[in-house]
Amino acid sequence: MKTVYITIEKTSDGYSAYSENIDGIYAMGDDVKEVKESVMDSVATLKTLDDANRPKFLEEDYQLVFKFDTESLLKYYSGVFTFAAMARITGINQKQLQHYSTGLKKPREAQRKKIEHGLKDLAKDILEIEL
Repeated sequence: MKTVYITIEKTSDGYSAYSENIDGIYAMGDDVKEVKESVMDSVATLKTLDDANRPKFLEEDYQLVFKFDTESLLKYYSGVFTFAAMARITGINQKQLQHYSTGLKKPREAQRKKIEHGLKDLAKDILEIEL
C-alpha cells in the first residue's frame, strides 16, 4: 500500500497543504477541515486525468497521512491547549513551546517526537474514558 504524506501548514490567511511524495496534490482552506476536504478534491481531480498523466499511486491501494509542522500544530490547537497544558503533556517547558509556536525556534527531532507522543498518549487516555 502506498502512503501519501500530506503536510498541513498555517499561512497568513488560513491553511495550506501539499504532498511530500506525490506531485500534484496541493490544497488551501480557512481551517484544517476545509484544507483536508480540498486535498480530497485535489486527489479526485488527479483521478480524472488521462492514463498518461494520472499518477501511478492511484492505480494501487493508498492511504493519505496528514502531518502538521510543529509551528502549525501548536497554533491550530492553541485554542484547545494552553502552553501550560502542553508543557504537562509533553514535558517541554512553556517558553520553549511558545518559541516553537511562533517559529522563533525550530524543534529538534527529539522535541517533535515528545510533542507527538504526548498528544497521542493523551488521545489514548481520552479514548479509554467511560462515563
